[in-house]
Order: sequence, then C-alpha cells, then structure tokens
Amino acid sequence: MNLGRPRDRYGRPLGRGTDPGNAYPSVPDRTVVSASQAWLEALDYVEQDLPFHAHEVFEQRWRCAPQTERALWQALAQWGAALTHDARGNTIGARRVAERARRGLDSATIVEPIDAGVVTESLNRLLADIA
Repeated sequence: MNLGRPRDRYGRPLGRGTDPGNAYPSVPDRTVVSASQAWLEALDYVEQDLPFHAHEVFEQRWRCAPQTERALWQALAQWGAALTHDARGNTIGARRVAERARRGLDSATIVEPIDAGVVTESLNRLLADIA
C-alpha cells in the first residue's frame, strides 16, 4: 500500500532528507487479494521481520473478504499490528492489540489456509515476552 513518504521496515515514515535507499518497499496496492495469497505473503513478511507489511496485507484481505471471514482477517491484521508495536518498542500497545487479536482469533471462523496455531503461538510468545 502506498502510504506517501518512504518508510522504514516497521512502517514509520523516514525523516525528510533521509536517503531513500534506506526505505522499504511498500506492499503492492490492490483492492482484491485471495485468502491464500494474503496468508502466504503476510507470513513471509512476518518471517522477514516486516510485521507492518504483514498487517497491511491482512488489512487488504479484510477489506475484500466475504462478510463471514472479516472477523478472522481483522484478528490477523491486529496480530501484525501487535508485532509492529512490539518491534517499535511500544510494549503497552503491543500487549493491548495482541490481546484483542487473540480474543478475535478465538471467536473467528478459521478458513483455509490459515494456521491459527501459528498465530496463537506467536501471540502467546509476544505476551509472555512483554509480561
């Protein structure tokens, strides 16, 4: 998603005059992304320590998903946001959003190919690390 100014790996805008070579490419801007594509792409971003990018992909899917899946994609977007807050050093924000993500995931209908265990394990680790 093109958010204007160049951003760092955690989605923070770079300061004016910063070398644009230090910017991370943004997520492709699109209105439709399949469940499989969103899951695989976002998981790859998480593995690369680019949680803001994962959040953006999950949010794209949330916007175009069938109504019955939106709670799931919202919870996944919150997972990405929690990881982003943690990476930025915002432990209070990370905890609050991780708890919301976990509650949302627990009440959502899981669809293929989502592996809720991966997300739950990540959220539990995050919450334990910042306790």
